[in-house]
Amino acid sequence: MEAVAEEKGFSPNLDEIDSARLGEPDWLAARRRAARERFEKLGFPTAKQEAWRYTSVGPILDTPWRLDRGAPGPAVRIEGKPKGVRVLRLAQALEEAPELLAASLGDIAGAETNAFGALNQALAECVVVLLIERGAAPSAPIEILHDASGSEDPVVTYPRCLILAGERSQASVVERFTGHGTYFRSAVTEIALADGAVLDHDKLQQEGPSARHVHTVAVRQARSSRFTSRNIALGAALARTDLAVRLEGEGAECQLDGLFVGAGSQHLDTHTTIDHATPHTTSREVYKGILDGRARGVFHGTIVVRPNAQKTDAIQTNKNLLLSREALVNSTPALEIFADDVKCKHGSTIGQLDANALFYLRSRGIGEAEARRLLTWAFAADIAERIRIPSVRSEVERALGQKLPGIPTPEVHP
Repeated sequence: MEAVAEEKGFSPNLDEIDSARLGEPDWLAARRRAARERFEKLGFPTAKQEAWRYTSVGPILDTPWRLDRGAPGPAVRIEGKPKGVRVLRLAQALEEAPELLAASLGDIAGAETNAFGALNQALAECVVVLLIERGAAPSAPIEILHDASGSEDPVVTYPRCLILAGERSQASVVERFTGHGTYFRSAVTEIALADGAVLDHDKLQQEGPSARHVHTVAVRQARSSRFTSRNIALGAALARTDLAVRLEGEGAECQLDGLFVGAGSQHLDTHTTIDHATPHTTSREVYKGILDGRARGVFHGTIVVRPNAQKTDAIQTNKNLLLSREALVNSTPALEIFADDVKCKHGSTIGQLDANALFYLRSRGIGEAEARRLLTWAFAADIAERIRIPSVRSEVERALGQKLPGIPTPEVHP
């Protein structure tokens, strides 16, 4: 490990990686330099920026993180050897698929306004490339595991994944984030769907209670493709996910489902953007939050309809459940519509358990604590049941079962 921070806090050293020494091609070295310059111009976000108005990066900047150069990077698990699926590390991908890499890596997740994305692009060493070839349809899910084993010193890692789904391919990808100890993970996942591709992407964020987690997910969809995201956030002291989907081909569809559950002093932030860039595209989005103790939640969802994106059909819903007087959520759904022949609507609710439902259950002989648990579970299960992979769904339900009966307070350390 090498130092990337001063004792007073986090100050990333952008000289950590020498692209020439690593033997990377000129185009990649140029993108790293551009990302470095962009980060130096942007700096870390502050509350003065609308996108970070409700989330302070102080818990990240106040810690002298050290770059974990020995981190193994994401591990990929695939049952059997499915035809048409390749998993490559960066050096191998540069050798075997240089044109695909040059057209995608660092291009899908633009870092123009994303400081953490720019930092990842400048410093990422642990890069995994998942190639799903044309017509491939693996029967089992592909699992990408990001695990932090912990360290005596606070460490930072910058993992990056690139997922390319070929024409008419069908696949399910599960990305898991777990760990122990004090660490900061700044991750980026780039996804591109070719014509007619179908991709399910499940994210399970179960970081350790002392972790800081920032994740950028950027998706680009071609004609008649379908992307489904299920984003479950349960762990970390501070977690932020930026999910941006751009529907670039006619007939493209996306479904974004999410659930964040916080307790104690956790802070869970989700920002989504669905960009309807062409006509005849469809999006559906349902996010739910459950907060107890002094936890804070943030949901900001934006639907953009471009001037030529006629016949857009978009619906966005955000519902939040507060289980204590001190819990707080900030919900800001937004529509930016620049076309006139569209069907778009959104809605947001923040509240406590329904008093009538509680009364009904108690009138049937169910105790108050159990009635509250049942109603809270039903609220969360609506999202959990949307997970199509039985083993992943069971895992999420078990995790929710451990957290929802009164939602035990996670022990958050500085």
